[in-house]
Amino acid sequence: MKTVQVRIEGRVQGVYFRDYTRREALQQGVDGWVRNLPDGSVEAVISGSDKAVEAMLDWFQIGSPHAVVRAVKVKDIVPPREYPGFDIRF
Repeated sequence: MKTVQVRIEGRVQGVYFRDYTRREALQQGVDGWVRNLPDGSVEAVISGSDKAVEAMLDWFQIGSPHAVVRAVKVKDIVPPREYPGFDIRF
């Protein structure tokens, strides 16, 4: 089990990034949440198997179809946390 906090920078708001993140998270079997930040970036917390978390981190490099990802910053959360499903936070 691994939990990471991720900050995605670039053109990631107004391009359905959160919705696509939720879809990908459900497909990969990870739990956590995603939200927009006031500075135009997106923050997510992802929790799951090492393989599933790595798959999400790979996906964040590209993001939703109309996103332009410029940076993905990752910070491990220790100890790992469990979340009930995957939510879009507002």
